[in-house]
Amino acid sequence: MSDLGALTVIFDLDGTLVDSEPNYYEASRQTLAEHGVPDFTWEDHESYVGISTRETVTMWRERYGLRASAAELLAATDRRYLDLARTRTRAYPEMRAFVELLAAENVPMAVASGSSPKAIGAILAGTGLDAFLRTVVSADEVPHGKPAPDVFLEAARRLGADPADCVVLEDAAPGAAAAHAAGMRCLAVPYVPAQADAPGFGTATLLLPGGQAEFTARSAYAWLRDTAR
Repeated sequence: MSDLGALTVIFDLDGTLVDSEPNYYEASRQTLAEHGVPDFTWEDHESYVGISTRETVTMWRERYGLRASAAELLAATDRRYLDLARTRTRAYPEMRAFVELLAAENVPMAVASGSSPKAIGAILAGTGLDAFLRTVVSADEVPHGKPAPDVFLEAARRLGADPADCVVLEDAAPGAAAAHAAGMRCLAVPYVPAQADAPGFGTATLLLPGGQAEFTARSAYAWLRDTAR
């Protein structure tokens, strides 16, 4: 057994392990351009961060007066996103180092994400993280997505772990709230540091308000070791 005892670590994917928002933006930009909206900007995209693609395309139809159905827009955006995810998703270097550090100590790990199983699989394969993270739960597989605790509880169940022994890494306030609802500790690394004071983050065991710029594999491991004692 490692220095971490019975500890189990569960990772959110988008914005936590990998920086996938640029791919979501590019997929959105291409789809909207195809439907007569040529000037969709990153600032426009930021207003949809944290909102599911299904909800986003419905909002586009109203905002831009699009004639295409929501189903058609969703399929087109998802297809483009998957193509980009397979080749262009960047894993955060310190997060990758953290995963490798935990793997070397034989710490059980899982991914619990709001993305589809197909998207999760493509990202993990494309970044090589699938070599370490073999237990994966998508919100598509449980009754309720975050901030409900379902994905985290299912990840613990698949690993045979007690929720009290689990630590979740999250970048979004609804995810931090979901970890708390699951009875798990949470290390929160906000994707948008300006949102670090969002109520959901108030439940985190450790909040790094500076986000990824503040996260290091070594300090996170040391914190885990201290919490395991």
